[in-house]
Amino acid sequence: MSTASTPPSAPTALHLEDRLTELEIKASYADDLLDTLNTVVARQQEQIDLLLREVSQLRRQGADSGSPGFRNPRDELPPHY
Repeated sequence: MSTASTPPSAPTALHLEDRLTELEIKASYADDLLDTLNTVVARQQEQIDLLLREVSQLRRQGADSGSPGFRNPRDELPPHY
């Protein structure tokens, strides 16, 4: 007699159903976490793109003005001189 052809007993079926429910709950939490992380990454990428545009614009402004990129405030005379 083969045990594979016998129907599962009631405790085993309940145990499998509980395990399936737990896996569904874990999958649901994983999906929610994935959506949250995707939103965070997308927002960070938007911020990175904005900052890159601002840095590029500042570099262009510095190049257009013809002044050196770094000036030491100690080298400049105060306005009362």
